[in-house]
Amino acid sequence: MQTKQVPIRLSSALLADLDALVQNGVYRSRASAIRAGIEAIVKAEQERRIDRQIAAGYTRHPPTEAEERAAHASMREAIEEEPW
Repeated sequence: MQTKQVPIRLSSALLADLDALVQNGVYRSRASAIRAGIEAIVKAEQERRIDRQIAAGYTRHPPTEAEERAAHASMREAIEEEPW
């Protein structure tokens, strides 16, 4: 995979926090920490986009009463199976 270098500016406080993560072994380097943050942002946005699409689908085609009952029954069963 080809990569490109992207210059960024960070506040001193944010850079200190980033360096602490690296120093504590949470990330191997500044670059890996920044990359992980960007990947998390991209993944979260993809999930939000999918959530919006699902909600739009349910708006266009609302569930039937039978589907609602089945969903509630499934949720109750899942909760009852929990060890709490």
